[in-house]
Amino acid sequence: MIDVVVPAEQEGTQAVVRAWLKKVGDRVEEHDPLVELETDKVTMEVPAPAAGVLREILLDSGAEAVPGAVLARIAVTAEVVGHEPPVIPAKAGISNRKDAAGIEEIPASAGMTASRELRLSPSVRRALLQHDIDPARIEGTGRDGRITRADVDRAVAAATTVREGPRTTAQPQVVSTPNAQGLRSHAVPHDRMRLKIAENMLAAVTEAPHVTAVFEADFTAIMRHRERHKAAWARQGVKLTYTAYIVAAAAEAMKVAPAINSRWHDDRLELFDDVNIGVGTALGDKGLIVPVLRNVETLSLKGIAAGLEQLIEKARREQLAAKDVSGGTFTISNHGVSGSLFASPIILARGQSAILGVGKLEKRVVVREVDGADTIQIRPMAYVSLTIDHRVVDGHQTNAWLTRFVERLESWPAE
Repeated sequence: MIDVVVPAEQEGTQAVVRAWLKKVGDRVEEHDPLVELETDKVTMEVPAPAAGVLREILLDSGAEAVPGAVLARIAVTAEVVGHEPPVIPAKAGISNRKDAAGIEEIPASAGMTASRELRLSPSVRRALLQHDIDPARIEGTGRDGRITRADVDRAVAAATTVREGPRTTAQPQVVSTPNAQGLRSHAVPHDRMRLKIAENMLAAVTEAPHVTAVFEADFTAIMRHRERHKAAWARQGVKLTYTAYIVAAAAEAMKVAPAINSRWHDDRLELFDDVNIGVGTALGDKGLIVPVLRNVETLSLKGIAAGLEQLIEKARREQLAAKDVSGGTFTISNHGVSGSLFASPIILARGQSAILGVGKLEKRVVVREVDGADTIQIRPMAYVSLTIDHRVVDGHQTNAWLTRFVERLESWPAE
């Protein structure tokens, strides 16, 4: 028997069993996805460590999964003779085949009833579990009727879109009842991510005294640089975003105020030599996740841009691994992308001493001195804020960091 254990890399985050992708008695191959674990940051699949038959499930859905705990046990191939799944002989002109994702499909014309569950890709399985949708209710548009992720997305949209007029069977029934004050309302249960966000936010503001300083930044220089290089970089497969410049400038500013990149302990201040910057990435109604770009201090602007693109794409596809969201020493909240000019305080990530907020970029009238005379100009401006743990640093270090950060953005060379 081979134990299936919770990965050690989950240490430091609370994980629960979200869903089993196999059931007891199922044949599994090495590296087949067995079970999904969910932490406050990511959902990850635990693969089978060996080929065989799933004999026991020791932690059911909803159970806490601590690093090293045994999730299940697999009887290895040598011990399961006679438990091989039946082989369906192919009829003349018909053969079993695998689709582009490597999922074996048995044609319906083979004269047998094939379980649709066996034809679901991991991405589709995750989406069905997340939205609690019965695959039998979805008509697949893939080859031989296989359900695709697009089919699931359409089913979710159909079930959640509010339509005028009579209700349809696809629209969920919302029961509205009076509360104690006589106001009509309906309940929406918290999902795990929202509960963990709430828990972390409350703990952060309870532990650390938050103070926020605000500067303005002129984006003219980096806009010129971006316009000059974005097309050429795109041809090389690198998307040049404003966030890349912000990350680079933040790493540069650490040199004048190293304590910004630190962690408070009761008996000491831990100063980090690595600059690992997390970038808040919105997941719509699902909440927020913060993928971490590591060792930014060693990367060029192009390296930062390429790394950010990869991480953010993985976040939106729900493919982040535990290592992608751990080890951060500083965080950036680019809240301006959703329209806000300024937000305060932006809550610190636990274990970090500061967080940068970047507001909406907009054209504003400013005064600039030209040849000794004041002139009125229109410039692309944004408010930038640094919220700090006041136990760690004071206003002097905070303002020194912001001064260097803004200087770096405003003096970016055009070449």
